[in-house]
Amino acid sequence: MNKRIELIRNPRRLLLEIIKDLSVEQLNKIPAGFNNNIIWNIGHLIAAQEGVCYRRSGLELKTDENFFQSYKAGSKPEAFVDEAEVERIKSLLFSTLDELDADYNAGIFKTYTGVVTRYGIELSNIEDGINFLPFHEGLHMGCIVTLKRLVLQ
Repeated sequence: MNKRIELIRNPRRLLLEIIKDLSVEQLNKIPAGFNNNIIWNIGHLIAAQEGVCYRRSGLELKTDENFFQSYKAGSKPEAFVDEAEVERIKSLLFSTLDELDADYNAGIFKTYTGVVTRYGIELSNIEDGINFLPFHEGLHMGCIVTLKRLVLQ
């Protein structure tokens, strides 16, 4: 297991612990003043990983295009996410990391279209992309914790 990818896996385990007692309705609730919800933020972690690692490398996504479009940066929740899809998203948190680890170790990331993120962080290669993910996930973990407080009020 790549150590950098393990730095993503452990907080995702914590994330599942944080949300374990929330209902599907609570995961879908958009509090006043917000434009997204907890389940969107979780799906976004997966879509961001897909975009930063696979799309920027010119590779096929591990999720489907519809999933990516639903959770990519700039999207927002468009429909209620049912229990089956919530479980799929939870599973994707880890299966996509396993695939990323295997693909990285197989050396499939040969090209990379660089970008400067909205946070001013330059991503020039797959290593930069993987290193960016824990920072990005931390931002969304903060959002999820805030959203949880609001949906429990």
